[in-house]
Amino acid sequence: MTGPDRPELEVVSEAGELVRPYVITRGRDLPDEGTFALITLVTTATDEQQRPQRLSPEEQQILDMCSSGYLSVAEIGAHAQLPLGVVKVLLSSLAEGGYLVTRAPVPSARLANKALLQEVLDGLKALSV
Repeated sequence: MTGPDRPELEVVSEAGELVRPYVITRGRDLPDEGTFALITLVTTATDEQQRPQRLSPEEQQILDMCSSGYLSVAEIGAHAQLPLGVVKVLLSSLAEGGYLVTRAPVPSARLANKALLQEVLDGLKALSV
């Protein structure tokens, strides 16, 4: 019954919301902790003609997203609207198949020794006198 007191219930028709992550990942486990950080960059390794036709729709979607350049793992998860754990499993599978190229984040540079820098500055000042 609908009316001003009772709004009509919305019917969810998309089956995507009903698919469990276990089904999407085919029961595969998460890759090692350091394999895919949130800022790891990912792109496709092959062109579209060399792609296998037996990939899941989610894997095809990831390859389509990454075909135009590098995207981070976090960006892929946001665009695909999938949990990051699921995205990491799919990326791992695609990378093992040779369909993706990953670029690990650049480690932070070490801080310079302040005492050494001060000695270099003092030496340069002494030379300029």
